Amino acid sequence: MSFLKSLPSPSFAPIHKSPMLRQPRSFSVAAVQMDSKEVKLWGGRFEESVTDVVEKFTESISFDKALYKQDILGSIAHATMLASQGLITESERGAIVEGLVEIRNQIERGEFVWRTDREDVHMNIEAALTDLVGEPAKKLHTARSRNDQVSTDLRLWCKDAVVAIMSRIKNLQVALVKLALKNEGLIVPGYTHLQRAQPILLQHLLLAYVEQLQRDLLRLIDYRVRLNHCPLGACALAGTGLPIDRIKTSDALEFSHPLRNSIDAVSDRDFVIEFLSANAITAIHLSRLGEEWVLWASEEFGFITPSDSVSTGSSIMPQKKNPDPMELVRGKSARVIGDLVTLLVLCKGLPQAYNRDLQEDKEPLFDSVKTIIGMLEVTAEFADNITYNKERIEKSLPAGHLDATTLADYLVKKGVPFRTAHDIVGKSVALCVSRNCQLKDLSLPDLKAVSPEFEEDVYEFLGVENSIKKFTSYGSTGSECVAEQIHYWVRELGLS
Repeated sequence: MSFLKSLPSPSFAPIHKSPMLRQPRSFSVAAVQMDSKEVKLWGGRFEESVTDVVEKFTESISFDKALYKQDILGSIAHATMLASQGLITESERGAIVEGLVEIRNQIERGEFVWRTDREDVHMNIEAALTDLVGEPAKKLHTARSRNDQVSTDLRLWCKDAVVAIMSRIKNLQVALVKLALKNEGLIVPGYTHLQRAQPILLQHLLLAYVEQLQRDLLRLIDYRVRLNHCPLGACALAGTGLPIDRIKTSDALEFSHPLRNSIDAVSDRDFVIEFLSANAITAIHLSRLGEEWVLWASEEFGFITPSDSVSTGSSIMPQKKNPDPMELVRGKSARVIGDLVTLLVLCKGLPQAYNRDLQEDKEPLFDSVKTIIGMLEVTAEFADNITYNKERIEKSLPAGHLDATTLADYLVKKGVPFRTAHDIVGKSVALCVSRNCQLKDLSLPDLKAVSPEFEEDVYEFLGVENSIKKFTSYGSTGSECVAEQIHYWVRELGLS
């Protein structure tokens, strides 16, 4: 519930402009006794009530009540359309809307009683509406099924959730760019296979994560195009013979258009799978960043120091200072990936159209969104509270012959074929290993003994500082290239 309160509520002019919404009537509702079962709204053809075991197993109100805002918004739009089509009167529409607003207010005040025997959020609200306004409420479900109703609710909820996630992605991008700006010119070891490879600027490394997050953002923007179609009015699966206007409800709920095929409208959960897939990819990116920071905070690396405000201790070892938030980011990525797998397996064997199995789509969806928002928020918080240990990093740079590839580039510029240059530098590195020294420590005679192509200007290519200066290709780790990247992101993110 707290997550929903943090999300913006959809707004649409045809409903929000209604004076009845601004000044709902007061209703008096008697307290509901939870120990008595009422006849189901669908119970006309049944002679027996479901058993307690079945009721407990099949209820979804324990989790789908999170959709109450979207369910009420959808019902208001539906009632408004029914009135415009002459299927209910304006007076009935007014009573329905006022009742729904009162129910929403009761829920938000914590006064609404959710009943398990009313199964789900839809039946709870509709039954409560009937208790409030009587006969007009019985017309609300005209030309509507819970099949298209729940799909509409979920799409509205996802639209809100996407906005919430996108804002957190941008916040993390800002935190990483600010961290990069604080560490201008700092050279760190670049790794492949977790072995030292080449020198890179720390800014370049941090911007790599900013780029990943940008793809996550663009993925959600692209996803919203497919998400933004309205199922309402598709009914159970076949549509209806009543003169409804699906475009009107679609517009009222700020969808781009109704879904074309009523069978697809009620059975499709691609929009949930795609959302969870996007979240899973984001979670993997955050997990990789978390892994790097956890490693770099270790005594073996010592490249970063998290502040006490984002660290935890040990119950038995007094000296411990653990980067637990990023360990949990790494760990919670498993949950987000698992939520996606749950939906994929849930949907893989379902025949058209709606099946009750789809009730199980909500908890993985809610969990994925809640978890990824938490991961994004805590990663940004961690980025704001870490320090890169420049002296420790600089002392570590000589190890690993990080300038070896730059030395090969030097030979290529002399006209040596790259494979030959690779072999020459490999032999030069072997000489350094035997002497326990760096490439820049070798004398010119030592280098000429390996290859006569080496000249005095070779030392302009040796050492990590010189190596960094030699990178000039677009997108590379060279100082000017990285400065251009920084300038781009400062402008893109609206930083000063």
